[in-house]
Amino acid sequence: MSGAALGIEIVVVFFLALFLLHRYADFRKQQRMVLFGTLLAWYLCFLIVFILPLDISTVIGARRTGLSVSRTVTLLGFSHSSFLALKVCYKPWSYIPDGIMPVFWRVVYWTSQCLTWLLLPFMQSYARSGGFSITGKIKTALIENAIYYGTYLLIFGSLLIYVAVHPQWYELQTIGITAANTWGLFLLVLLLGYGLVEIPRSYWNASRRGHLLIKTYFKAAKLMTEKADAEENLEDVMEEVRKVQESIKYNHPLRKYIDTVLRKCPVDYQEKMGRNMDDYEDFDDKQNTYPSEKSLVKLHKQVIYAVQRHNRTRVQWQILLQQAMHLEDVAKNETSSAHQFVHSFPSTEPTSWLSRYFYTPTVEWYWECLLRHWFYRLLAVVLSLFSVAVVWSECTFFSTRPVLSLFAVFIQLAERDYNYLYIEMACFITIFFLCTCVYSTVFRIRVFNYYYLASHHQTDAYSLQFSGMLFCRLTPPLCLNFLGLIHMDSAISHQLKEQTAYTSIMGSMRVLSFIANGFYIYYPMLILLLCIATYFSLGTRCLNLLGFQQFVGDNEMTSDLIDEGKELIRREKRKLQRIEDGENRRREWKERYGNTREDTARNRIRNEAAEMTETNYSDTIPNTNRQAKYSRTGRGTERDSIELLQDAEPLDFNAETLSDDPLEYNFLLCCGRYL
Repeated sequence: MSGAALGIEIVVVFFLALFLLHRYADFRKQQRMVLFGTLLAWYLCFLIVFILPLDISTVIGARRTGLSVSRTVTLLGFSHSSFLALKVCYKPWSYIPDGIMPVFWRVVYWTSQCLTWLLLPFMQSYARSGGFSITGKIKTALIENAIYYGTYLLIFGSLLIYVAVHPQWYELQTIGITAANTWGLFLLVLLLGYGLVEIPRSYWNASRRGHLLIKTYFKAAKLMTEKADAEENLEDVMEEVRKVQESIKYNHPLRKYIDTVLRKCPVDYQEKMGRNMDDYEDFDDKQNTYPSEKSLVKLHKQVIYAVQRHNRTRVQWQILLQQAMHLEDVAKNETSSAHQFVHSFPSTEPTSWLSRYFYTPTVEWYWECLLRHWFYRLLAVVLSLFSVAVVWSECTFFSTRPVLSLFAVFIQLAERDYNYLYIEMACFITIFFLCTCVYSTVFRIRVFNYYYLASHHQTDAYSLQFSGMLFCRLTPPLCLNFLGLIHMDSAISHQLKEQTAYTSIMGSMRVLSFIANGFYIYYPMLILLLCIATYFSLGTRCLNLLGFQQFVGDNEMTSDLIDEGKELIRREKRKLQRIEDGENRRREWKERYGNTREDTARNRIRNEAAEMTETNYSDTIPNTNRQAKYSRTGRGTERDSIELLQDAEPLDFNAETLSDDPLEYNFLLCCGRYL
């Protein structure tokens, strides 16, 4: 099994990152560069989380094996217990050979740091640019990041001066890593303090009957306002595009840019603009003022943003509407004595074999109306205990004698019994919980409309790459903080033990003693204050006072938005009910009278066609009589057609397909009057 666990986890983590990216990004519309950069950033960060437990178990196994061998060599022939120690101690099943992990961590760490500090900011500006060529997008990205990269050059120049005075590359590398980890730890404590409280509380609130429904009404009112703003913004942008495309004709040099902008517009707007466009007018005939290429670049950027925002709010509204109707169905079915879950509206998606054989209406009723509440409460209690353990350990991990950190106690007990599987599972669960608290906050936070991770493939390129930057900056200090919690970081625990390969890559923080002995020890204690502030919703209440609508239970504005959202959901349900009733009536009418009407209509059309053919090809009638016959036949055809259309299905004709033949013209004219 040497190295097999490492290879398996590398493959599994790749598909996990690909799955999450597919959930938030649109593979068909997003740029390949955006998808590749985000996938690489997420993949490298997830690798650190999943591979670090293997590194810990490998180091503990090597440490215990070396200790047992030395004892046996020293006391050979004098101590039987030492011989037993050699027999009992063994390498872990996931042991990684020497020399692999240091190279692996160097590649992963420095690649992620290059992504977050150099490449992803440039790719953000490149993807958000409205330029029409690669050169134009690169130029825009360089201009937007000029200050960003200028700051880097200033810092790099200062470090070069430091190296000239103290020519030690190891110290320069340690300073760079320490600076990056310090900035990451600053963000980590803020996000972790929020997630440790909010995640258990969200599950506890989900177990409360009716709470989710009320919060969904509140979200519906807010989302409808955002949806209306997005539609209005799209209308304004499309009006500006219409004016520009009408002023620039087909032979203008800037026409190719207009065509690129039009392709980014919704299909219905493209059709409206296409019908009103006269491309056969020369642009030199009139003395018009034409927009510049710079203004078209700005318009292109506005179109991309407006269309993305409109699509996102439209999809989110449909998802929220389905959630609200499902929660209302749960509230109705809770009092049902039949123990059969009944949906207000049948699902349009085809039922899977799992739903057909296992997740039956009875099973669904027991899960939705009875078991889900208790399951969420139990999960909330377990997560709360984890949060308390994390807060306690963050405040006491610097104490090595006695050992106060709970996670350090658990790992040391498992180390004495050589239980490597337990060590790996305990490390993975702890790191996974910490990452869940931090990453869920990254997925939940929203900075107006500039950063917003929306599921169902509705996240824009800027937000995707910004999340990749956050992950790359947060994951290394998070894992380093976890190593401090279990006392496997000598810079914090001050113990002369063999360190993990990950810690060796990070370098010794003793070069900067004020960081190792001050900031890294006492700053994580602020998590306690942040958890208290989050528990009392101080941040939410402050945002609500500033005018940002937040869900606060004892607020008049919140109650008004809940009532508004409830009315919006009722209106949408009535609309869906009318559509469903209309479809049912048409289906019943077709099943009852459809076959008879189709046969009658088919026979009459065949007879009329035969009569019209005999009339058209009669060459023995004079010209005047033929015209009279056409006229009479046309009137008879019109009367018969009215009787025919009363029994037949309505038809749809296009005015451009009208024939010059009088009989066909009268027949289609009659159809137009009837329709």
